[in-house]
Amino acid sequence: MAPTEETAETIVRQRKSNHTPDEAAKQHNGGVSENINDVLEWKRHMEGVKVRLLEDMSCHMRILLDKAVTEAVESYTRVDKPATQGLKPRPHEPVTERKKVFLQQASLLDDLMEVEHFRTIYHMFVAALCVFVISTAAVDIIDQGRLVLEFDLLFYTFGQFGTVVWSWICLFIYTLLVPYKVLSFWGSVYPKSEHKFLLSACVGTFLLVSQTCALCIFPVIVVKHYQLPPASSFIVILEQVRLLMKSYSFLRETVPIVIQNESKEKKFKIPELSSYLYFLFCPTLVYRERYPRTPYIRWKYVAKNFAQFLGCLFFGYFILVTLCIPVFKNMSKQPFNTKTLVLSIFHSTLPGTFVLLLSFFAFLHCWLNAFAEMLRFADRMFYKDWWNSTSFSNYYRTWNVVVHDWLYYYIYQDLLWLLKNRCRTGVMLAVFFISASVHEYVFTLSLGYFYPVMFCLFAICGVVFNFTMNDKRTSPVWNVLMWTFLFIGQGIQLCLYCQEWYAQIHCPLTEKTFWGMVTPRSWSCRL
Repeated sequence: MAPTEETAETIVRQRKSNHTPDEAAKQHNGGVSENINDVLEWKRHMEGVKVRLLEDMSCHMRILLDKAVTEAVESYTRVDKPATQGLKPRPHEPVTERKKVFLQQASLLDDLMEVEHFRTIYHMFVAALCVFVISTAAVDIIDQGRLVLEFDLLFYTFGQFGTVVWSWICLFIYTLLVPYKVLSFWGSVYPKSEHKFLLSACVGTFLLVSQTCALCIFPVIVVKHYQLPPASSFIVILEQVRLLMKSYSFLRETVPIVIQNESKEKKFKIPELSSYLYFLFCPTLVYRERYPRTPYIRWKYVAKNFAQFLGCLFFGYFILVTLCIPVFKNMSKQPFNTKTLVLSIFHSTLPGTFVLLLSFFAFLHCWLNAFAEMLRFADRMFYKDWWNSTSFSNYYRTWNVVVHDWLYYYIYQDLLWLLKNRCRTGVMLAVFFISASVHEYVFTLSLGYFYPVMFCLFAICGVVFNFTMNDKRTSPVWNVLMWTFLFIGQGIQLCLYCQEWYAQIHCPLTEKTFWGMVTPRSWSCRL
């Protein structure tokens, strides 16, 4: 029995010796492959983290470098001649001598969109638009059994578009040719004239009359005679204001050069018509013969911005149709009291805030960036980080940089120069009054009735907030207060203007008198 047992044990050992190395190798290879997979997965994860970190760092570094370059250039332009010339350098020039400096810089939202966390906020607004579309489609299917998606209100507000086009062409051709030709004539005759004051008075009177007739009276006649709907009127009146500001900037920047050129031998060189034509289209209201330009046009970027502009347009349409019209359409049929007014104002804060943000993004970002890209206009600082403002004074400076620059350099600075740097508070109030009046003028002609809500909020509340919530307020609490007042202000505007719109429809004037036309109809209209 012993040999047999030894033989069996020997066979078992041989079988184990034959199979154990293979199994051990398989187990070893499996463990190694799992470790390799873990290492590769961890490496891919770390590469993703590295890419995200680099994107965030590059975005923040770009913003910091843009600010540093801007501050450096501005500080350089405000420094006087060096001390080696016998003059003491001053850190800043007087306010009346500051000039607009154009730099190659991207819009702030374009930089922020490179950060994934901020891009998510953009995705939330897109999702909200999708929710509005889906909800509207669902209501149509439930109520009518089919998809309707009517855009009657949108087509109505942009009605008579042919009239808008030909009136704009007339305004543009006049603005392009008449101020330029008048300046060319005056600039060529002025240095040689013996009666400079008389010549300037005659030319200035002619230009003032022509500007008044073509850019002030003509658009109003078009809007009132053809009874243009709100959006079409808004386009005509905004273009009227824009071309007025453009032509004034061109003359304001060029005329002083002619006056300073007293030499009769040296002929004044008028700016080329092409530079003036470029200025009429480029997204700035401050004239320069040359601007920083980008090397090429990104047509995908242009298409993206126009698509986003149309998306904002439809977004605003769905907000009005779903959140505003059902509330205010029959409001005149209800008894008026303070409770109803207050509730309707706070009901309008959400859609009013949406309209504010959509207007900002659609026009100040999408529309201006699209035209800047097509014209290779490199300075895209059309706005700054107004959403971080802790004071209303900073909000007014950063909300719309394009208009603020025009008001600052051509109204504020010139009035200070006329008053010899005195009465700055009065000058600031004058700027507020002019801006509020123009805003109210646009709203009055576009909507077809006079209801100075915008003027009162801008010229009264805006002035109070500008002096009480000034740049000394730096706590985040003031940013919360600013947003709170913005929400309430937008609710007041949207509520009162919508109420007045339907009151004008439900209770038309039986007899047109002055007080009847300037008194809001919503105060007395009850069906």
